[in-house]
Amino acid sequence: PLQLLRAKPVPKSSRAPRRKMCEPEVASSLIKKVFSHYVKMPVARDAFKIVEKCSERYFKQLSSDLEAYSNHAGRKTVEMADLEVLMRRQGLVTDKMPLHVLIERYLPLEYRKLLIPVAVSGNKVIPCK
Repeated sequence: PLQLLRAKPVPKSSRAPRRKMCEPEVASSLIKKVFSHYVKMPVARDAFKIVEKCSERYFKQLSSDLEAYSNHAGRKTVEMADLEVLMRRQGLVTDKMPLHVLIERYLPLEYRKLLIPVAVSGNKVIPCK
């Protein structure tokens, strides 16, 4: 009767244990490149680590805010309007500084063409609304 109470040993799996799912990160080289473009002076390595942490937290908060805005609107896709609402709440977009002006000022031409639709007629550029 004692032999019946003992549990049978479970054979060990030959597969490797699963790894934890890691969150995607913005490449540190990209953060360094963007940050050094605006700082225009050498940055200590420990200071740069803090900049990386801050940018990671910023993008997490940004994405969760955008997700909340789209969920509130009853959508499953983040749209340009969600981003504009977020930028208004942050004070980046105002009545005097619309989103189109920020796009034209800070983004390269290929991104501007994607974000701001324009109609071209001859040599004239006519903004679409």
